[in-house]
Amino acid sequence: MSNTNNVMNEGLPSNVICSDPYGCTFEEIVELLGEKSGRAFFRTLYKEKPKIQNQTIKVNSIENGGDTKKYAFELNDGYCIETVSITRKTGTTVCVSTMVGCPIGCTFCESGSNGFIRNLSASEIVQQVILMKDKINRIVFMGMGEPLLNYDTLIKAIHILRDRNGLDFPTDGITISTVGPLKELKKLREEHIKIQLTLSLHATTQAVRDRLIPNMKGQDIGKIVESVLSYSERHNRKITIAYLLIPGVNDKSSDVRQLGRWFRDKNVLINLLQYNETKCGKIVRPNKQQLVAFKLRLEQSGLEVKIRESRGGRIKAACGQLVSEHNKKSKAKNQHQSPNSHDGTTVVEQFHVKKCKTCLQKESCALRASGKHCQ
Repeated sequence: MSNTNNVMNEGLPSNVICSDPYGCTFEEIVELLGEKSGRAFFRTLYKEKPKIQNQTIKVNSIENGGDTKKYAFELNDGYCIETVSITRKTGTTVCVSTMVGCPIGCTFCESGSNGFIRNLSASEIVQQVILMKDKINRIVFMGMGEPLLNYDTLIKAIHILRDRNGLDFPTDGITISTVGPLKELKKLREEHIKIQLTLSLHATTQAVRDRLIPNMKGQDIGKIVESVLSYSERHNRKITIAYLLIPGVNDKSSDVRQLGRWFRDKNVLINLLQYNETKCGKIVRPNKQQLVAFKLRLEQSGLEVKIRESRGGRIKAACGQLVSEHNKKSKAKNQHQSPNSHDGTTVVEQFHVKKCKTCLQKESCALRASGKHCQ
């Protein structure tokens, strides 16, 4: 019998350890079990990956697209999330979700088509990595949801994944992809985790960005750029700028000039993206010639640029395509509602309210934004 099963039979607090052990940090487990038992429990949990009683996430289906696999995970409350693994010669990357649904409402992304339903717990985030069948060498938080709006839980999950007593995942192998909520960017700058950062920028003017990412209105694009560059300088990390090229929208000479002003002579890589087909609306997809021409113009402005190859489109696993149809039915049964962006505050601002009056959850209650009761 494994150490984990022995620990679980010792009458320890089931609500803390036995029911959801992947949501506990090494320090929390040691505090509950003591140094020797806690260290053995944590090591067994991540090195041997035993089957845990009452696991909070399970594999519903796996779609295989060659070098890309899409996992549909079912959660305890019936909702589903999608997670993607991409295998290259250099190893396997797992694209992890942080929310059920998404509140941001990018016009080119399906993840928010059902609205925001709830944040994932640290355990639900960690288990997406644990349940992968392939050996993972890179984790990117760019699945369903805006990672930084589930901030405390995200940081906790990263600490669990990085802990040398468990998976010991390297810092350089973890990337957060974000649209750049300012308050959270500033908090991230002060963290001592030194992970990689990708900013989903997609525009050089406030007007165009507000149109493409409507629920980020009120978040100044210039200040967002300043914040990610400040993060780069503080942590000595190269920042990646994700730029979805849309002909006639963000490919003008003025866009080239502004990108040059912001990022020339900075530790920045610009990734040019093509639109992946979704049900969101009519976005023009650039052809290869347009991508190459825009890349050349940026390089002539002194910028480092790559065209990012899209993977997983055949199984709807590419960037912007992650959405679970199952959630449409489940959402109707759930008491939580999506944040309302029409009450005088922006969606991002609503995520900064301290907690819901009834359930007292700081990070997982969608209604805490308005201070209403969730039950």
